[in-house]
Amino acid sequence: MSVQFLKKGREAAAMAEDELRARVAAMLARLRAGGDAAALDYARALDGWDGPVLVTEEEIAAAAKALPQQVKDDIRYAHDNIAGFARAQRASLSETEVELRPGLRVGQRLIPIAAAGAYVPGGRYSHIASALMTVTTAREAGVGHVAAASPPRSGEGIPAPVLYALSVAGADRILKLGGVQAIAALSFGLFGLPRADILIGPGNAYVAEAKRQLFGEVGIDMVAGPTDSLVIADRTADAELVAWDLVGQAEHGPTSPVWLVTDDADLAGRVAARIPALIATLPPDNRAAAEASWGERGEIILCTNRERMAVEADRIAPEHLHVQAADLDWWRGRLSAYGSLFLGAEATVAFGDKASGTNHVLPTSGAARYTGGLSVLKFLKTVTWQEVSPDALRDLAAVTARISRYEGMEGHARSADIRLERFFPGESFRLR
Repeated sequence: MSVQFLKKGREAAAMAEDELRARVAAMLARLRAGGDAAALDYARALDGWDGPVLVTEEEIAAAAKALPQQVKDDIRYAHDNIAGFARAQRASLSETEVELRPGLRVGQRLIPIAAAGAYVPGGRYSHIASALMTVTTAREAGVGHVAAASPPRSGEGIPAPVLYALSVAGADRILKLGGVQAIAALSFGLFGLPRADILIGPGNAYVAEAKRQLFGEVGIDMVAGPTDSLVIADRTADAELVAWDLVGQAEHGPTSPVWLVTDDADLAGRVAARIPALIATLPPDNRAAAEASWGERGEIILCTNRERMAVEADRIAPEHLHVQAADLDWWRGRLSAYGSLFLGAEATVAFGDKASGTNHVLPTSGAARYTGGLSVLKFLKTVTWQEVSPDALRDLAAVTARISRYEGMEGHARSADIRLERFFPGESFRLR
C-alpha cells in the first residue's frame, strides 16, 4: 500500500448554503437600496457599533500614540518586507511591444485599477497582518484609491494595532464596519467612497458569500474558505518542530484542516504523541480551537517514498505547504499545487502569515490546483493594443475577410474589405 492514513480527519460539516446565500442576498439588496442608512442599521445590530463609521485622522494618531514603540517597529518591519516583495513582483512585469510582421505592431500595457476595497477580519484576533498584506500590495501595484473596512469592537472601534497597520500600509479611508455591510460599503461606494473595482481580503462565510455574489459587478481576489496547512516531513525532520507547526496552524479552529505527510512511521508516531501535550500549553481559547482542529480535521498520512509524498501534497493542494525534508531543491522543483511554499526547518508558515514578505491571502480548499494567492497582478489590468501600417494591411485585411466569411460573418469581412478599397485605391482585390 503506497498510502496509509495513520490519523483520518472527519469531513467538514456541510453548511446550510441555501440559507446563507438567501440571507446574504437579502442583506445586499437592502444595502444597495438603503445605502449608508442601511449599513448603519446593520452596524448597530451586528457589529454592536453606534458611532461614526469613518475613521478620522485624529483616531489614527491616537492609535499610534497608544502603541508601544516595539509594536510600531514590528509592524513597520513586516510592512517593509511585504512592500519590498510586492515591489519586486511589480518590477518583474513589463509592458511589451513587438512587430509581428512588417507594419503590424502589437503590445500590452499594465494599467492599475482605480479603486480597491480591502476587508480586514475581526473576531477574537487582531489581524494586523491582513491589514498589511492587502493594502500594501494594492499600493505597490499603483492602485489609485485604497479603502479598508474592519469590524469595530464595542466601545473601542478598530483595535489600535490594526488601525496603525492600515495607516502604515497607506489606506486612504478606513471604515469601522464588519461583515456583509462592510463588503457592500466598499463595493457600492457608501460613505463617500469611490466604488471599488476589486474586493480583497479574507473573512467569514458571510463575507466570502457576499464577495461571491458581487463578483462580476466587482472583481474579487478569490472565494476563500477556512485556512489549511500541510507539512511534508521525512526522517531528517525534528518531531518537535513539526508538531508545533501543525499546532500553530490548528489554532485557526475547527474548520481548518492540518496534515502531516511523511514516509517515516517513527516520526509520525512521535509527532502524534507530542501534539496533544503542546496544545495543552496554549491559552484556553487558543487551546480549544487547536483541539477542535486537530481532533476533527487533523490527518497523518504515511507514504512509501518521497514521490508518493509529493503526489499526496499535489492532490490536497494546500494553502500552506511546509517541507521539512532532505534535498529541498528537489521538492521545490517537484511540488506544483500550493498557495505558498515554506522550505526547510528554519522556515515556518507563521513567517509568511505575518512578516516575511510573501502574501498570506492564499487559495484554500484545494483551489491551489489552479490559482495562486494575492499579488500585485490582481490589481493590474493587462490590456493589449495594435497598430497597422500599409506594409501589413494588404495581407491582414485579406486574411481577416476570408476567415470572417468562413465563419459566416459578412459584416466583419466588409470592415476589412473597405480598408483595401480606401487605402489602396485603384488596385484590384478579390473582395467577395
